Amino acid sequence: MTTPLPSSFRDPDAYVFRDNGRIRRRIAASGRPNFQMLMTSGLYDALTADGSLTPHELIEDTGEACVIEPLQIPFVSYPYEWSFSMLKDAALLTLHVQTMARQHGMTLKDATAFNVQFLDGKPIFIDTTSFAEYIPDTPWDAYRQFCQHFLAPLLLITYRDHRLLSLFRNYLDGIPLDLASSLLPWRTRWRPSIYLHLHLHAAMQKKHASDGEQETPVAHQRPTVKQAQAQAMLDNLKNLIKSLSWQPAGTEWGDYYDFTNYSEEGLSAKKDIVCRFLDDVKPSSLWDLGANNGLFTRLAAERAIPSVAFDIDPAAIEKNYLYLKENRLPCLLPLVCDLCNPSPGLGWANAERDSLAQRGPVDAVLALALIHHLAISNNLPLPKIAEFLASIAKDLLIEFVPKTDSKVKILLATRPDIFPEYDFEHFLAAFSQRFAILKQSPILNSDRIVVHLRRLA
Repeated sequence: MTTPLPSSFRDPDAYVFRDNGRIRRRIAASGRPNFQMLMTSGLYDALTADGSLTPHELIEDTGEACVIEPLQIPFVSYPYEWSFSMLKDAALLTLHVQTMARQHGMTLKDATAFNVQFLDGKPIFIDTTSFAEYIPDTPWDAYRQFCQHFLAPLLLITYRDHRLLSLFRNYLDGIPLDLASSLLPWRTRWRPSIYLHLHLHAAMQKKHASDGEQETPVAHQRPTVKQAQAQAMLDNLKNLIKSLSWQPAGTEWGDYYDFTNYSEEGLSAKKDIVCRFLDDVKPSSLWDLGANNGLFTRLAAERAIPSVAFDIDPAAIEKNYLYLKENRLPCLLPLVCDLCNPSPGLGWANAERDSLAQRGPVDAVLALALIHHLAISNNLPLPKIAEFLASIAKDLLIEFVPKTDSKVKILLATRPDIFPEYDFEHFLAAFSQRFAILKQSPILNSDRIVVHLRRLA
């Protein structure tokens, strides 16, 4: 008997498990009718043909239960790690999938953002068992969930602050609509679509809760919603979400490479160092920590190395994602991540959503122009930094930025220098406890040094 993954135990019709490193899905007898309808209605063919749904292979069929192996996703990400446009594109994908489902006599029985992943710069729906037969003239049961998972956070980013997306960490079933309504400015009530789908929706939820009524009445009491009305609601949601935009301003890293202290020759030399590292190591997976807009991560992606570009600044991640979309660059996933407070294990028993470390380790890590922010801005001792990086990477390319560098001088301009051991000698001593030092490469026209390290056995 296979064992469900910790993230896959709530659906009685199916669960996901790992078999020799491959992700597979077991569909129980109770889920077979809907699965069969998905496959025979033309919906599966339509959604896989346009890249909206992960294709799969049938691995086993006992006549009752069956096992499928979907297209493998190199790195699983979560909505609280996405940029604005990533969440927006995931929302539009979900509405597209629901629209296609209704055209084939089916519906999405849930609309969680966790059913979407990103592959080669595009969102893709991954839950093959989210589809159910549509009962004519009934409302979309997943409407509230869609509004909580997509509409509420998109509106909060648009009208308030991108940092409110971190509320997803506390509310894994989406941001409560009453909370979102209270946080949004009053003027949003004058936009009819926002009022309808969020403010009025939140008020109705609150009313039913206080009345002791069920938000979704039992079957014989359910309201009648004609096909045309249902599609009009989906179109209205789609138009609303497409109208939303986010223009980041005043962020720390969004324009980093427009104001860097590298000379043109130095930046070119740094790229050459990274390219040599990638060609020597030939990693099968890579994380770029503090990737900014992905300038150096792209060197790995261009070599078809599945790469994740992490940065603390949502503006940098937004720019990276929009670049990927425009240039159709595969093998690269940009994500928002504060390394001093990375995504933890969340959900039931802290196991439904993996922590950042649990989604590693990887073959190689880039840590360029990062260590001074960890050591000086965040008071992290060099041995602690080395310990963490050794836990997630076999090969490490790290850039040491000394106190003589203008960027470090800026960090120390408003605080006392309490870092007597922040120098290259102590850096080498700390990291040599965890890594073998393979190569040191000074950056042209700079005091910075890039070091290639390999984790000790």
